[in-house]
Amino acid sequence: MSPRGNQNPDVRSGRHVVYNLHVHLVFVTKYRRNAFTDAMLTRAEEIMREVCRDFDAELKQFNGEHDHVHLLVNYPPKVQVPKLVNSLKGSSRKLRQEYSTHVHRYLWGGHLWSGSYFTGSCGGAPLTIVKQYIEKQQRPVV
Repeated sequence: MSPRGNQNPDVRSGRHVVYNLHVHLVFVTKYRRNAFTDAMLTRAEEIMREVCRDFDAELKQFNGEHDHVHLLVNYPPKVQVPKLVNSLKGSSRKLRQEYSTHVHRYLWGGHLWSGSYFTGSCGGAPLTIVKQYIEKQQRPVV
């Protein structure tokens, strides 16, 4: 588990930190309305990539359906996930402007996203393996 010599591109480093943090995010449309088209999802991905770059994060994977999107984001430890989420969801303003005619058929009140979201940490070894690794450390006896 040592970061030295690791060739994994997801393992990033800063001045005093080596990290590999990923978060799985799911955003649903307000009232679970089927508001998205393929073109809107493509544009949403572009916009969300820009937002991630502003946070020194990387959108590793993006996809969605008519009423929700999934994101996998690699982010640095300085990033607070709720702030990243607020910026990602706030970026919907551009989508609402660019697809206003379409969006107004499904949603009203200036909101694209539901107020809630799913977030889950992911990546790396399963928790059972990490627990075993920590348990097996050679604690000094004295």
